[in-house]
Formats: sequence, C-alpha cells, structure tokens
Amino acid sequence: MNMWLKVPEWQVIHGFSTRKGGVSSSPFESLNLSGSDDDPANILLNRKIALEALGLELNQTAWLKQIHGADVLEAKPGVQTGDALVCKQPHLAIAVAAADCYPVLFHDPVNRVIGAAHCGWKGTLARLPEKVVVAMEQLGAKREHIKAAIGPGISVERYEVGEDLIAQFKAVNFSDNCFQNRNLNLRQCNLETLLHARIEEDNIWVSEWCTYDPLFFSHRRDKGLTGRMWAVISL
Repeated sequence: MNMWLKVPEWQVIHGFSTRKGGVSSSPFESLNLSGSDDDPANILLNRKIALEALGLELNQTAWLKQIHGADVLEAKPGVQTGDALVCKQPHLAIAVAAADCYPVLFHDPVNRVIGAAHCGWKGTLARLPEKVVVAMEQLGAKREHIKAAIGPGISVERYEVGEDLIAQFKAVNFSDNCFQNRNLNLRQCNLETLLHARIEEDNIWVSEWCTYDPLFFSHRRDKGLTGRMWAVISL
C-alpha cells in the first residue's frame, strides 16, 4: 500500500495519507503527521517526506490546530485554528488531520477552488461539509461543479456511542441509515450532508477504508496514544 490514497480520476494534487513511509517509532510508527506526543522533529520530517511525495513543500502548506468545531477559514501558509480550510490560491496546499474522524476534500475544477474539512462527530453534527461548500461559493465556486471525497474514518461497526449522542443526531434530521442501534455512521452522515448541500451524487467519492485497519492510525483502537494522518489538496 502506498503512502497516499487518491481519488480515481481527480485531476488535482491530493491525497489521504496512510501510516506508511515515515520515521516515527512505535506507537506512532511511522508516518505520524500531527499530535503532541511524538517527537516534534519526527513529525516535521514526516510532513516533509509526505508532502514531497505529492510534489509539495511544507512552507507552502496551510494546516490547522483543530478544535472539533465548525469554523471554516480561508487558508494561509502555516497553522490556523479551526476545522476546515478553503483556498483559491495556486500552489498553496491545505491539510486537515484525522485518526478516526472523517477528512473530506473538495475541488471545483472549473472555478479552481478547493476545500478540506475535519469531521469528527461535532463537525459532522454541525454539518461542516455544507459550511465548506458555502465558503467555497464565496471564493467563486459553483455547487454544480464541486467534487467531494470522504476519506478513511471509523466505520459504523467500530463506533458505538451513547444514546444521548444518537439522540442529538436524530434531532437534526439525519436519516435512520446513520444508525445501527447505538452505533453511529459518520460516513453516512457526511454523505447525507453533501447531498443536502446539493453536491451531485456522481461528484462524491467515498472511501470504504475503516481507520481501525492497521494501515491507519486510530484514536479509538489505540486508546488515544496514536499518530495522525493528513488529507491534503492543492491547486
């Protein structure tokens, strides 16, 4: 398996990283791209290795101090605080981190606008992907041209939650397809949000990978002591 998973037929620089190909040692083995427990020097080198594999540079990358919210920011190089980025600047990469939460990438190839969102349960509940679509429109994107890709995340089979959280999702009208007893299907929730945002179904790609797989970092599987993947896109 390669360092990066990519969306078939997307003609834009992008990828969803795996945990393969980096320098970090266990339990962050090996391509850990974020977090506070690993050696910062390893994280920095991993970022350079991963981005160079896409033909990108770290000094032309925007990423986030993520707060499990629903703030969408216009990207600028370096770190910002929020959970989603939008961009129309050529040669500037944008990145979000995840390790069970769902990364979602966006691309309007006609109007040349991109976006990236980190959708944990809080961002998913707040319909963060739809907020990204609105922010992209403000930069000139058109919904009929926007393509979206939902990357690897925790599967419904592995994501049992409290009844109170299930009730919160039902209260904002997510469909019954989003629940299996006390298990929450964040992948389906984000797909429904994209469809609600009037993104064409044929323009949505959904990864079937679950981050419980050893190919990925998983916060739940590893009981919090784990690394992070990145989802990256650049014009």
